[in-house]
Amino acid sequence: MTPKITFEEHFMAPGFEKHSAAFLKLIPKAQAERLMQRLNDFDGERLELMDKGGIVRTVLSLTGPGPQGEPDDTATEAAQRANDYLAQKIALRPDRLSGFAALPMHDPEAAVVELRRAVKELGFLGCLVNGHTHGTYYDAPEYDVFWAELERLDVPLYLHPANAYATPYVLQGMPVLQGATWGWGVETGSHALRLLFAGVFDRFPGVRIVLGHMGEALPFLRWRYDSRFGAYPMGIDLKLKPSQYFTRNILITTSGVCSHPSLMGALGEMGEEGVMFSVDYPYEDTEAAVAFIETAPLDDRAKRMVCHDTAAGLLGLPLASDA
Repeated sequence: MTPKITFEEHFMAPGFEKHSAAFLKLIPKAQAERLMQRLNDFDGERLELMDKGGIVRTVLSLTGPGPQGEPDDTATEAAQRANDYLAQKIALRPDRLSGFAALPMHDPEAAVVELRRAVKELGFLGCLVNGHTHGTYYDAPEYDVFWAELERLDVPLYLHPANAYATPYVLQGMPVLQGATWGWGVETGSHALRLLFAGVFDRFPGVRIVLGHMGEALPFLRWRYDSRFGAYPMGIDLKLKPSQYFTRNILITTSGVCSHPSLMGALGEMGEEGVMFSVDYPYEDTEAAVAFIETAPLDDRAKRMVCHDTAAGLLGLPLASDA
């Protein structure tokens, strides 16, 4: 079985359960209890599924909304507490588990301090941010200090979905479209495009962000971004074509999209250096995700890149061929 790294894999930290309460009320009680059990598990079923699926390392991140759901006055302490808790859990299985930092993006300077602490002192491999913070997006000029630090530390940011700050009119009255089925992808993909068209990747060319769910469908429109931006630039000047920031600055995972045609399309757009395997555990099924990637129509080298080596290069881990 091909060795794998997964890194859209979630846990729950004490004190953050309140943020999940409303969501859990929307699903059957037994399913909610099972979900919470898996979010709180670090060395039981989680490791068993990793072993069964050939997952040699999982990078854990706090389930959403994390600190992004906190008010300004508690966000920094809450992020620190979550990161310290995760570090304690990783210390029990450092051979299999790593971490992404939760960050108080309410204050760019505070986010810089906590990112630096998490990477330098706790040994985390990057950060995962659950979308906007109370309607603030990170293309704003005051976040340049954060992007500069992310570039300096040479670690990625995983941009994870969140609810829209205000429900778009077209989605009002249709709750089924406001979450994971559609709305989260629109929200997160739009945030990533804000970063691109605001010139974040021109100012900080070493910054790398990761989008899950087959890139929230963005890779499939690369040609159109070039075409329509070329026709209607709206006063924006970029150093590269929009499509050229993909793979260079925007990478994607397969999390939550177990479709071979989608995988092959994403690889066609971004190459093996831009597409990585992940699961989105425990919200998605590890066994189904593993079966999907193991049966994908890829040769052994390409499968090793997608499952392990591209992520290893991004995260500063040994390549499978070096293990």
